[in-house]
Amino acid sequence: MYIPKTQNNALAAALILIAAAFIGATTLIAKSLSTETYGPPLHALQISHGRFVFAFMALSLVAMVLRPTLSTFHWKLHIARTTFGWAGVTLLFAAVAFIPLADATAISFLNPVFAMMLAIPLLGEKVGRVRWSAAGLALIGAVVLLRPTPDSFQPAALLALAAAMIMGLELIFMKKLAGRENPFQILLINNSIGLCIASLAVLPFWQPPTGPQWMLLAGIGLCMAVAQTCFINAMARADASFVAPFSYASLIFASLYDFWFFDVVPDGVTVLGAIIIISGAIWLALREARLKKPAPQPSRAV
Repeated sequence: MYIPKTQNNALAAALILIAAAFIGATTLIAKSLSTETYGPPLHALQISHGRFVFAFMALSLVAMVLRPTLSTFHWKLHIARTTFGWAGVTLLFAAVAFIPLADATAISFLNPVFAMMLAIPLLGEKVGRVRWSAAGLALIGAVVLLRPTPDSFQPAALLALAAAMIMGLELIFMKKLAGRENPFQILLINNSIGLCIASLAVLPFWQPPTGPQWMLLAGIGLCMAVAQTCFINAMARADASFVAPFSYASLIFASLYDFWFFDVVPDGVTVLGAIIIISGAIWLALREARLKKPAPQPSRAV
């Protein structure tokens, strides 16, 4: 039986910040592999395949050393969660090939908003006016980042928007898995199923990577494994509403990486859209925290 971790907000915040740095690194590597810098550009499906191959290898080595005790698997939840996670990350990798990392990362922050919307039909949750207002604010930020004018519209941004929607579905199944299994077990199963899905999907698009591309594929897998490990352990040690604002640091890391490696400076539209999305997402997280607080118990007369 899985025993929940001791709550530790400071450690959870530190773990989320580390995860944010590594998540930003995965998008940077995906963008590098989509260019001709290190050889013929790789398809997004091959990049996501490399992410699962090397993440699975890293986690398998850790499992051989630690020999963790595994509990009952909830296979249907794992398969659903991993399928949507694979599709979401593949679309995100495809998006960063064409738009700035900051734009793609900011749009991906809509996944909790879509998760809230999808929770209505899938989990039977009720959504009030405040939560709808927070979701609407975040969606306005997405519209800003899409730059919906004939001269500045970015069609590739729709890929990032689709990624956010699909990862919102992934969050639904992550909610159902939360607290049922050991975090490491969830990671191991997620990456093993993801490896199977990605291996089948990449067959029509696979091409022999160059030496540097193999190194980058290994890097993206290791970065994602570290990010997932930190994220899941943070979620196990603090409330999601406390953790969520720290995860937005990945936007800062993505912007820094884009500037350092591709000389891309975020413009005013990127900054405005990101602020609107993050404001809506934080508002939603704070609202969820208030809804989850237990009602005060009436005091008894002595």
